[in-house]
Amino acid sequence: MSAPEVRWAGRVSRGKIRHLYESYARGIVDQELLDEVGFGLLARCQSILAVKAAKEGRVSCPGCGQVVLRRRGRKDDAIVCKRCGWETTWFAYRKSFLRRQLNHGGAADVFGEYGERFPAATSPDARMRLIDWLIHECHKVRYAPEGDPSWVRPVAPNLIDGTMEELLVFLDELAYGDTSAPEAKAVWREQLEEGRKTMMEYVRRRRQR
Repeated sequence: MSAPEVRWAGRVSRGKIRHLYESYARGIVDQELLDEVGFGLLARCQSILAVKAAKEGRVSCPGCGQVVLRRRGRKDDAIVCKRCGWETTWFAYRKSFLRRQLNHGGAADVFGEYGERFPAATSPDARMRLIDWLIHECHKVRYAPEGDPSWVRPVAPNLIDGTMEELLVFLDELAYGDTSAPEAKAVWREQLEEGRKTMMEYVRRRRQR
């Protein structure tokens, strides 16, 4: 039997999120779409947190879910699940999530809170409020993957498909919760611009070394 493949949840479609918001604005509850978006975001959050845990030395076995502790050393060190026999190397496991926007970007607490609260929410309104809360957390400027405060950007690309510029426009257009107010957007834009200036200055200094 072949070893189970390491799989990560994909980013959620902008189009589906937009359609969900538009439906709610008209008073229509599309339960299927609500679940697709809500659980899609949940799976993405869980994947991001699993990557964070793996980097810290706790790898989740894709075969049985067992947490396998790894030595944080050479990239060719073996990772072996004693429960089901799955094995790989850190190099191969790491390759599975590189360049897939699966960094927590300093928002691990937000992703973890959504992961705890969304499955417990039972009504459509409660679930929509949680989706809206998570989406609007994407507006907030977060530290970049390595935790360096010089690298600052929103975490929207970690959860939702699209380029940064596409997502900036997309997030500005959404209107469901109170945080969609123009004042909140203005503050967010100002923080983002300051973050970009700091990031560019950081890059300039690195190039001069």
